Amino acid sequence: MVTEEGNAIFAPGQKDIQKPTPDFGGHSPTTYKKHQGGSLGSYMRGALGFLVILHGQTAGVAAQSLNSTFVPTTLVSKAPVLSSTSKPPLAVSPTSNSPAVSPTSIASSVPIPPSSSAKGSSRPTSAPPNPTPIPIVITNSCPDTIWPGIGTQHGIGPGLGGFELAPGETRPLFVSPDWQGRVWGRTNCSFNDEGTGPSNLNGVNGNGAACMTGDCFGRLDCEYTGQVPVTLAEFNLMGGENSDQTFYDISLVDGYNIPLGIIYIPAANTTWIPPNLTNCMCIASAGFLDPPSRSGLYYTNKTFPMPWEPDQTNPTVGGWCPWDLQVYPPSKPGDGIYPYPDDSIQRPVFDPCLSACAATGNPEDCCTGKYKNPDICTPSLYSENAKTVCPDAYSYAFDDQTSTFIIPNGGGWEVVFCPRGRSTNILRIFGDELRTLASGGTLTREKWEKVQNRTYIESVNPKGSKSSGMSIRPSFLGMTASLVIISMLFFLF
Repeated sequence: MVTEEGNAIFAPGQKDIQKPTPDFGGHSPTTYKKHQGGSLGSYMRGALGFLVILHGQTAGVAAQSLNSTFVPTTLVSKAPVLSSTSKPPLAVSPTSNSPAVSPTSIASSVPIPPSSSAKGSSRPTSAPPNPTPIPIVITNSCPDTIWPGIGTQHGIGPGLGGFELAPGETRPLFVSPDWQGRVWGRTNCSFNDEGTGPSNLNGVNGNGAACMTGDCFGRLDCEYTGQVPVTLAEFNLMGGENSDQTFYDISLVDGYNIPLGIIYIPAANTTWIPPNLTNCMCIASAGFLDPPSRSGLYYTNKTFPMPWEPDQTNPTVGGWCPWDLQVYPPSKPGDGIYPYPDDSIQRPVFDPCLSACAATGNPEDCCTGKYKNPDICTPSLYSENAKTVCPDAYSYAFDDQTSTFIIPNGGGWEVVFCPRGRSTNILRIFGDELRTLASGGTLTREKWEKVQNRTYIESVNPKGSKSSGMSIRPSFLGMTASLVIISMLFFLF
């Protein structure tokens, strides 16, 4: 267990830039939502069957301890869509000559955009058609222990709201087919023996929290959504007008703390869906990125290359958060004066970032009240930068068209913390294919060939094209200060 004195990637130690000493600065918990989970009861017989399936599909996970270079662990996903060294599952790899596959027709549906207070759902859903549980697998590929949190908004949850997960460990859980909920990672936690509060009276941040990010009022077993900022995996397993679609996304609407990926585990009726249409990643922390590339093979296979965000490097991705939205900004230099612009200051590797909405709560930042209109509420600097580093993630309330994944329901999910590779760029490159998949459940021969064509992926996703969004811009505060300094120098000389 990592305590506040622990030597860990997310633990203190500001003298070493790779082990920062956060100071929460009095930030209090916001945007909590009641957890409505429960035991699975009659679902457990089906759960045993899924455990057998998962065991048969399991690949090894190689854990890597923290070192001074702060590189992420080597992960081979336990889902049936694997890394480039693995053979693709037979049912997931149709050739370019494969005919179009047409499962049951799926009704089209447009999801309701997320908000700071309620996410992971599109509309009320009907009761599940059968009692078969759905696997939700949680994998920690980070170099240090994390404490996943789970919030249930509808349906039957896994029966617990949080637990400890060591580096390289995976834990399978099960939920009902109509589950709506979210998963997030908590960092630098230190609980008492009962898990009902922090290990000391003041907590890890002086305000009674047991975790530095994602805290649940000090409890190990979360009953509420975690304290912002957190990177969220959100699910509505039975959405759409006919309750036959699954909606899911990675959300940065309330902020970002650690890298996260969502991997689809196909069911018998969905094994034909290509993994490069479903397995999204958001990697916005320095030290975790592979070198710039337009495509890759992590969490997919050679038949279906994964579209990647092509431009970010570890140095650039370390500075995307607007200066005033950092939860733990770096200490001032020795003379107590910040150089300008702010973005020239070396930031800590663990640099959680609040969204503009989470930081201010203002209607214009949260798209509420009279601003609840996409024509009025436009992306903030935070949202623009977040979309640049994580093209497939939600960045603000009206970002649904470029952030929501919709596929036929069935199958399970793996949530991976600190995934390998780079942020994905699936929705921009294959948005048309995903819309076809969601509305009709079929891919034509032309679309099959397109999702297998690395040349096509790289031609529409060139480096330096700003294809992932706008280039990262410095904060207005830093730019203003720079102009002031330049003006003073001009006046003096």
